[in-house]
Amino acid sequence: MAETLLQDPRTKYPVPPFPKQHQDVPGRQSAMQPVPDCGEDSYVGSGKLTGRRAVITGGDSGIGRAVAIAYAREGADVLISYLDEHDDAESTAQIVRDAGRRCVLVSGDIQEQVHCQAIVQRAVDELGGVDILVNNAAFQMSHKDLQDFSAQELERTFRTNVFATFFLTQAAAPHMAPGSSVINTASINADKPNATLVAYAATKGALQNLTGGLAQLLAEKGIRVNCVAPGPVWTPLIPSTMDAEKASKFGEQVPFKRPAQPAELAAAYVMLASEGASYMSGATVAVTGGVPLI
Repeated sequence: MAETLLQDPRTKYPVPPFPKQHQDVPGRQSAMQPVPDCGEDSYVGSGKLTGRRAVITGGDSGIGRAVAIAYAREGADVLISYLDEHDDAESTAQIVRDAGRRCVLVSGDIQEQVHCQAIVQRAVDELGGVDILVNNAAFQMSHKDLQDFSAQELERTFRTNVFATFFLTQAAAPHMAPGSSVINTASINADKPNATLVAYAATKGALQNLTGGLAQLLAEKGIRVNCVAPGPVWTPLIPSTMDAEKASKFGEQVPFKRPAQPAELAAAYVMLASEGASYMSGATVAVTGGVPLI
C-alpha cells in the first residue's frame, strides 16, 4: 500500500497561541516566532515561468518572499522592491540566485510615483522587460477607536496599498507584451472588513475594484489582471502592526484555527502568472483557511 502524502491543513503549520511579540514597522521576518515558512525548503518548481521577468513589491519577506522563491524555482528572473528591510531582502535574493535566476533589489518607498516608475525602469534595464507584476506590498495599522486613525496614517495606507498599485501598473503596462500578467494582493478584508483595520480594509476593497477595472482596460493589450485575497497570513506585518496579545492569537478565528504560512499562498500566484490561467482576468482567488467569500 502506497504511503499517503496527505496532510491535515489544520495542523500542517503552527497553531496559535504564539509567543507574545511586537516589532517596529515594517518588521523583520527573521525576528518572528515562529519564523514564517516561505517555501525555502519545500517549494519545487516545474518550469511554469521559464524565461519570464517578474517585479514583486514587498518581496523581501512574507507573501512576497514566498512568491519570489516560487517564481525563481519556476524559471523566472525577479526584481524585489522593498522599503528598508535590507537583511530580509538580501536573504531572499540569495535564494533566488541559488535557483539560478537573476535578482535585482530596489529599496525605497512606493508611496511616491517617481519611485514606482524607477522600479519598472530598473526591471527593463537589468532584466530586459516585465512579464509579471505582483503588487503585494502593503501597510496597515490596527486601532480599536476610530479617533486613533490619523489623517497621516490614512494617507499612508491608501498611497502604499492603492496608489502604488496604480502607479506601478501604469508604468509597467507599456513594457508588457500580450500574455503578461498583473497580480494584486487583495484581502479577505475586502469582503469581510475587520473593524480594527478599517483603513486597511477600505484599501483592499478599492484594490479589488481596481483589479476588475484594470482587467477590462488592459484586455485590449492582452494583459491579464487578477488578485489573490488571503485570509490571515503569518508575516512581519502582524507583529509590527498589532499589539502583542492580538498577534499571539492571530488566525485562530478562521475554520482552520490558524493563520496561513506564506508558502501556502505561492501556488496561487504561480497559477495566475502561468499559461494555465490564460483565460483568467478580473478574478479574485481566495486563500482564506475555510472562510467563504460571497
